[in-house]
Amino acid sequence: MIEPIFELVAVERLRIHEETDPVHVAELARAIAEAGVVQEPIWVARGSAVILNGHHRYAALLQLGAERVPAWVLEYDAPEVRLDRWSPGPPITKAEVVARARAGHLFSIQTTRHTIAADLPARPTPLTQLGVRPRRAEARPPGT
Repeated sequence: MIEPIFELVAVERLRIHEETDPVHVAELARAIAEAGVVQEPIWVARGSAVILNGHHRYAALLQLGAERVPAWVLEYDAPEVRLDRWSPGPPITKAEVVARARAGHLFSIQTTRHTIAADLPARPTPLTQLGVRPRRAEARPPGT
């Protein structure tokens, strides 16, 4: 397997293949904004730029105005990158994941489950490195 590479990937390059839960995305965006850091990079397929793991983090970063997303870029065809389902159903192929992402025909939330036969190191990334501008505190009336 070609070693995963850490990159700050431009948001416009990335392609999703699963829907997200807007409530979870909003909660995650608040938590990331409060922490000021993304603790875990998303996983992205080399070449196609399809998000394999981290759709909700990606959507949360979009809400925060990020220009880049921290990502482990993986060789998707490598046998060490495995694709399963979160729940019972017919098998899904890697080619189908890429095709759906390209066509915008998304799977339901948490349909695909990607795993990798390697431990990826911690890589916390400050929001300032992602192009997220600090939010101004709300103006308060004098004396409050």
